[in-house]
Amino acid sequence: MKAALQLLLGLTAYAAMMVPAARAQAPAPPPPVPDGPRYIVVYLEVMPTATAGAVSLVRQFRDATRKEAGNLRAEALQRIGQLNQLVLLEAWKDQAAADTHAKAAATAQFRDKIKAIQNAPIDERVHFPLSVGPIPAKGGGAAVAAVTHVDVIPPQRENGTAITKQLAEDGRKDDGNLRFEAVTQTNRQNHFTVIELWRDRKAADVHSMAAHTRAYREKLGPASGALYDERFYRVLN
Repeated sequence: MKAALQLLLGLTAYAAMMVPAARAQAPAPPPPVPDGPRYIVVYLEVMPTATAGAVSLVRQFRDATRKEAGNLRAEALQRIGQLNQLVLLEAWKDQAAADTHAKAAATAQFRDKIKAIQNAPIDERVHFPLSVGPIPAKGGGAAVAAVTHVDVIPPQRENGTAITKQLAEDGRKDDGNLRFEAVTQTNRQNHFTVIELWRDRKAADVHSMAAHTRAYREKLGPASGALYDERFYRVLN
């Protein structure tokens, strides 16, 4: 009986010591989502046999989106090497404008048409700006876009935010860069999307080998919560 009581007291004392340690390791709560522009990335994957029809649909939807109140930019991208994967990039004046677009009849109709030919559900991610350049920046001709999803573990959110912001600020200075944006997901602030536009693929490759890019990847490695998901696209005219 005495031994059991001593064991119980010992476990209680150990648990009491572990509570402050657990609290110390808990990540800081994310700050409130700021007001202002919203950057929306919509990933689409359709059946390979439906690629041509999907491209036509996204072009029509993009053109209609550009005419909506509060829209700052709307673009459609097609993945290089996997033509049945498409991305819509939208920038809105604020959350209210983005919400109005999401509830519009045209948006519902577009989603219904895509659903009929999709290989995977639509994946939409809403962001606020972390480090962005001029919104009107456009690409054409040989320009290539890169869209990368960056995920860091929650305790590394502040570190991930700082190094991803620095990546964008450095990237905009690289030769051949037309746009370099880092944006933070509103509902998961340890998730980021990096959106790049380059004069051509050679410029993108040179950037990938730059010292600051490689340093970013080194710093990101221990903090990463998922595979560094970089995908290259052509801009649909």
